[in-house]
Amino acid sequence: MIRTRFAPSPTGHLHVGGARTAILNWLYARHAGGTFVLRLEDTDRERNVAGAEAMILEDLRWLGIDWDEGPDMGGPYGPYRQSERGAFYRDAAERLLAEGRAYVCHCPPTAATEGAPGHERCACAERAERVLPAEGEASVRFRVPAGEPVVVHDRVRGEVRFPRESIEDFVLLRSDGRATYNFAAVVDDAAMQITDVIRGADHLINTPKQLLIYEALGLEAPRFAHIPLILGEDRQKLSKRHGATSVGEHRRLGYMPEALVNYLSLLSWSSPSGEEVLPRERLIEEIDLSRVGASDAIFDREKLRWLSATYLRELSDEELAAQLRGFIDPERYPGLVDRSIAVAAALRNRISTLGDANEELEHFRAPHTPVQLAARAETLADPAARAVLAAVRARLAALEAWNSEVIKEAIRQGGADAGAKGKALFQPVRRALTGEDHGPDLPLVAAVLGREAALGLLAAGTDES
Repeated sequence: MIRTRFAPSPTGHLHVGGARTAILNWLYARHAGGTFVLRLEDTDRERNVAGAEAMILEDLRWLGIDWDEGPDMGGPYGPYRQSERGAFYRDAAERLLAEGRAYVCHCPPTAATEGAPGHERCACAERAERVLPAEGEASVRFRVPAGEPVVVHDRVRGEVRFPRESIEDFVLLRSDGRATYNFAAVVDDAAMQITDVIRGADHLINTPKQLLIYEALGLEAPRFAHIPLILGEDRQKLSKRHGATSVGEHRRLGYMPEALVNYLSLLSWSSPSGEEVLPRERLIEEIDLSRVGASDAIFDREKLRWLSATYLRELSDEELAAQLRGFIDPERYPGLVDRSIAVAAALRNRISTLGDANEELEHFRAPHTPVQLAARAETLADPAARAVLAAVRARLAALEAWNSEVIKEAIRQGGADAGAKGKALFQPVRRALTGEDHGPDLPLVAAVLGREAALGLLAAGTDES
C-alpha cells in the first residue's frame, strides 16, 4: 500500500513550492489507490505563527486536496503534530544512546562540530553517558559511523553519493528536548509507514543523515524523490519581487484552484499526450515520477493566467456569476449583483482571473470621466445620431426579455428603422452608453448596464429626454 505525506511547518502561508509538493504527493497516492497523510512539523516554536495551521489546511482544501489522516481528523498513527510526539523521539534517542550510536553533548550548539566535520568529534563523543539528559542540560548527537559514502537512490536524480567525512555528528535532540527536523522526520515517517517521500530538491542534503538514522534504528527507508525547485523568471529563488508566492495570495487574486493545481503539477513533468490543460482526473491517471526532470522549474505567471482563463471559460454563466459575486466591488459597481448572469456572460472571454473583473467592468460603465462625457455630449449634439438613438431605444423599450441576444437583434432593427448601419449605427449607441469609441460588444454592455440605465442613457438628447 502506497503511503505518502505532506509535512508543512506552520510558520506562515502555504507557499506555491509547498503546494506543488503537496499536490504531487496527493496525485501519486490517489493514482496508486494509497493513503495521503498530512502531518504538521511544528517543533520550531520560535518560528511558528499563530493561525498558520488553519490557513494551511484552508488553502489545501481550496485547492481540492484532501487527506486520509491528519491533525484535524486523526488516524491510526497519530498524533499528527510533531509537538505532540515528543515521547516517540525520546524513546528513539534513548535506544541510540544505549547502543552507542549517539552521545550526549554538553557543548554550545555551534561549538561541537565547528571546523570538525565527520569523524573529528568534540570531546563529548568520548563520554560514557548512555542516559537521556534532562531537559535544559545537554543535546544528543548522532555518531556518524565510518565507512563507504552514503548513497541516496533518488527517483529523480538517480544515485547520489555523500562521503561520510562530509557529514558532521548532527544533533538529534536539542538541549531543550525538542527533536531536530532530520530526526523527527525519520521517526515519524517510519511510525506512519510512509513508503514514498516526495519533496523539494533542497532537502536532498538532509537525506544521507536520515538514511544513517534509518540504518541505526534498523528501519527500512522509504523511496525518495527530490523534485526540482521553483524559481522566478530570473532563475532566482521565488520571492515577493516575482509577484504572488503563496496559495492564499493566488486565491485572493481570483485564480481558479483547478488552474493552480494543473499548473503546479506540470512544473516538473509533462503528460505523454503533450496536452497542458489536464483536469485533476487526468493528472491522477497520468502522474509518473519517472517523467519528472531534475532541472529547476521556472514559474511562468502568464502561463498560469492562461490556464486560469481556460478553466474560467468552462464554467456556466450561473457558476461564473456565483464566483464573481465575491470579487466585484459593490461600491464601484452598485446593482451588479442583481445582473450577475449578464456580468458573467460579458466577462467570460475578457478575464483570466476573477480579480480582473473590476478593471474589465470599467468598459461597461456609463460615461463618467471628462473625456467620456465630452464624447457623449458631442454625439448628442448631432441630429443624425439622436435619430439613431431614438430608433434603437424604441426597439429596446419594446423588449420583454433583457439579454444580449435579444438586445443585439433590437439594435440591428433600430438601425434599420433609422437607415443606419455600421459605424453610423454603432458609434452613436456606444458613445451614448459608455462615452467610448471602442469596447466590448454593445449587446453585452447594454445587458450589464441593465434595462433602466441603458434606456435612460439612450433617451438623453432625444425627443423623449
